[in-house]
Amino acid sequence: MKISREEVEHVAHLARLHLSESELQKMTEQLDTILSYVQKLEKLNTENLTPTTHAFSASNAFRQDEVQASLSQQEALACSPRHTEELFQVPRVI
Repeated sequence: MKISREEVEHVAHLARLHLSESELQKMTEQLDTILSYVQKLEKLNTENLTPTTHAFSASNAFRQDEVQASLSQQEALACSPRHTEELFQVPRVI
């Protein structure tokens, strides 16, 4: 067993989780399974592999930036429920 019940109870306490006896047992078994799998992964030789952030190569899917006309100040302010002549009015946040 890779993780003890006491360690699971400690992590649950830190996470402010209140687990029943059956939940503690199930969580201990599940975390043990996960940690056993991670231990298997640690044995893999990854020396000649290049680090990646995705399983598949990802490329930029965004469109090119193009200059476009934007709303005038009056049009933008007309969309808001409350505004002055120049500014949006929003509730005070303290």
